[in-house]
Amino acid sequence: MAAGSHDSHSVVTDLTVCIFPPTVSPLTCGLDPRIWHRIEKDLFLYTSQQSAWLYVALANEENLAPDDMVVMGIKVGGLPPLNLNTGLPWEGRPGGIWVIRSKFCGMIKQAVTELDVLFGVDAVDPRPQWTLMPRWLQLDGRPEVPVPRLSVLQGRVKPRPDARPAFRVRDDGKFKIVQISDTHMVVGSGVCKDAIDAHGKYLPESAADPLTVDFIGRVLDVEKPDLVVLTGDQLHHDIPDSQTSLFKVVAPIIERSIPFTAVFGNHDSEGIHALSRTAQMAILQNLPFSLCGPGPEHVDGIGNFYLQVLAPEPSQRPLSTLYFLDSHGQIPSEIRNPDYDPIKQTQIDWFKEASQALRKAREKDDGFHLSLAFLHIPLPEFRDPRLDIRNGHRGEPSETPSFNSHFYDALVEEGVSALGCGHDHVNDFCALLPPPPPPPPPPQQTQQQDEGDKSHQVWLCYGGGSGFGGYCSYGGKRFHRRARIWELDTSTGTLKTWKRVEYATGRVDELVLVENGAVVNPM
Repeated sequence: MAAGSHDSHSVVTDLTVCIFPPTVSPLTCGLDPRIWHRIEKDLFLYTSQQSAWLYVALANEENLAPDDMVVMGIKVGGLPPLNLNTGLPWEGRPGGIWVIRSKFCGMIKQAVTELDVLFGVDAVDPRPQWTLMPRWLQLDGRPEVPVPRLSVLQGRVKPRPDARPAFRVRDDGKFKIVQISDTHMVVGSGVCKDAIDAHGKYLPESAADPLTVDFIGRVLDVEKPDLVVLTGDQLHHDIPDSQTSLFKVVAPIIERSIPFTAVFGNHDSEGIHALSRTAQMAILQNLPFSLCGPGPEHVDGIGNFYLQVLAPEPSQRPLSTLYFLDSHGQIPSEIRNPDYDPIKQTQIDWFKEASQALRKAREKDDGFHLSLAFLHIPLPEFRDPRLDIRNGHRGEPSETPSFNSHFYDALVEEGVSALGCGHDHVNDFCALLPPPPPPPPPPQQTQQQDEGDKSHQVWLCYGGGSGFGGYCSYGGKRFHRRARIWELDTSTGTLKTWKRVEYATGRVDELVLVENGAVVNPM
């Protein structure tokens, strides 16, 4: 993570690279730990007999005297940069790093305040005011290992306002969501092993992540959505730097100034070097246009939260609620392999309490209110033999938890219109599960108790795999990458969905899910 971010008043006074065997203490570099701070990323990405670390010397801005030296500029290369008439010399540091240091004199806007390391020639840094060095550090690492690159912040990042602007439908009452799932980004460009051309002809192996970034960008340019929802497995498993890979996923969204949210998949935090879900959520929360949130601490998982979509200004009336849940990961099991953690009871309780409180708050509102939910791993109902697939395809068996915690029943009771998931890359269908027959009332029961509308149906929809680094084939058959689009028309209570698919020029499998606030063609 970035050095300096732990102290909003810190300034970089120097930096260096230390290389030593992994069994040797970093203190052998002779650096005072009270001043020097290590960026916890091995510059060799844990692939070498040696370890290499970037150390940054930090000082508190309030403690600097006018004559104290601070770093004002950084370059990377084999030769010292041109002086550009600054009158200050470039000082060499290990790894081809060149720095200009100057007396502080209160010039915080010009001073380097934070440093970070990202990896790969395809790395990007979407953070405001950060500059990713085009040249990489010269460390003689293995050629197949993604190269380390410095990212530099000069001055202070403008503080993000605490109160984010209200999330609203368009003036015509419509609201469009692009669901991107299973991008499976890695450090470096990765490998796509199962791409096909427009006619289904097998293509040779190619770099995966650039194809994924390009596909996401093309979908966003065509659809121009109001929100992007990332539904898990943004990252491949066992990657050595989660931050680098995460930045590549969100960069095309941020570049287009589109708000986005994300839920985690089973692979996002897998691996000994992967960042935890908590750490990844902290990164996501601080990015431009992010609406992500960690959720309540007492609820299992990271990223259980909801967003309300309001009517056009100046109204404060909520027209739609979007729920996001952490579906956890794989677990040891004697029942099924692979098997997954179910949605926990604390999550179900949180969802029902939030839904009921929100419904009570809008009791006096007229008109339609449509709710959607998003998670990564499909619920057990996705593999129910009674499931009626209305469009799209089941290209592989649904991998779901073996234990059913009945979150689907909670979705039914709370009147959620649709649930979108990922995980199974070559499934891209929308389906309905027939409601169970109502049980006969007990003889002594004279009045029907209100336990929610048991006849309501929830659309169960897969997003389909969007990433070229994840598999997109099953049983010897390859499929095109795709993304699911959701469009709400809050003025008519309508919900539509379709897909954007590689090489297809128009909408694919367009389907009306809800009309006048009710599920279309209920069984």
